[in-house]
Amino acid sequence: MTEAHNFEANAISCHAWNKDGKEVAFCPSNNDVHVYKRTPGGWKVHEILQKHDLRVMGLDWAPNTNRIVTCSADRNAYVWTQGEDGKWIPAWVLLRTNRAATCVKWSPQENKFAVGTGDRVISVCHFASENNWWVSKHIKRPLRSTVTCLDWHPDNQVLVAGSTDYKVRVFSAYIKDMEEAPERGAWGCQPNLGSLLAEFPNSPNGGGWVHAVAFSPCGNKICWVAHNSSICVADATKGNTVVRLFTEHLPFTSCIWVGSNSIIAGGHSCMPLLYSVDDNGQIYFVSNLDSMQKKETSGISAMRKFQSLDRQARTESSEDNLDSIHQNTITSIRKLSPTEFSTSSLDGQLVLWDLKLLENSIAGLKIV
Repeated sequence: MTEAHNFEANAISCHAWNKDGKEVAFCPSNNDVHVYKRTPGGWKVHEILQKHDLRVMGLDWAPNTNRIVTCSADRNAYVWTQGEDGKWIPAWVLLRTNRAATCVKWSPQENKFAVGTGDRVISVCHFASENNWWVSKHIKRPLRSTVTCLDWHPDNQVLVAGSTDYKVRVFSAYIKDMEEAPERGAWGCQPNLGSLLAEFPNSPNGGGWVHAVAFSPCGNKICWVAHNSSICVADATKGNTVVRLFTEHLPFTSCIWVGSNSIIAGGHSCMPLLYSVDDNGQIYFVSNLDSMQKKETSGISAMRKFQSLDRQARTESSEDNLDSIHQNTITSIRKLSPTEFSTSSLDGQLVLWDLKLLENSIAGLKIV
């Protein structure tokens, strides 16, 4: 049900997959991006992308156009395209910001992407064929602090962002020079880039930084997780009603939807947790997915385990080992297929999880 892989990295801060799941790109918490290929003999390093001067903060892999976008604390972003010889070629993106680029996400149609920054700005970037480079348009107001996370609506024209001012905001991301006029959807319709469609405080009393946001598959709901150990869902079909669940776990750092009513969240507790939204819109805990896995089938050999302990300057003892596959904070969660997802962690592991075998054994798990 799980596969755990160790790429000899001390930590993994973010990762992304290609279309068929046979290649993965990840950042080992520095200014490089490592691209690995799955071979019959295991994972082999294909290329190391070296262009950024400071730590890579985010990356995303467009499945259909096969392009990787990276952003960094050096205030730059690059779009990487694979040449005929298989080498990755970088193209610089003109972000026009004065602070770190913190997160990045391709749009569903892959004709643009959004970059969150510490400059209280979201750069919506697209390719200007007449100039042969990537340019950006800015979303500024009413952002008041660093943008920490982004996600796109399935219609390609609406964007949700979370920030350190304890707010989640939904914006129009329509670019009139390259797209048809948007139709009215559940979140409304505004023909101007950056128009505010909705705004949600993380909690009535503030509540902490927003770490991750995600649109549901239909686009009518938004989930977000924040530093006050909460998980929240806003539903546009119910008048933008927000439902909050304050959990007993350490803060989550990432979340994804697996189906129309199921959410997986993970973070400082080092375990992926499954939540569900019932017909009344209430959020409830379903299962700790980690507790259902057998450690002996996790795919970590004894040699890899001791190598991991050695890199982290740790000794083998019961006090050092957590009762989970991941031994440190989960940094990102990625969906591979309707039934599969992956988690990366500061322990240097990348773990693949298969929900198909769990669907019949967990009440409340519906993968549709």
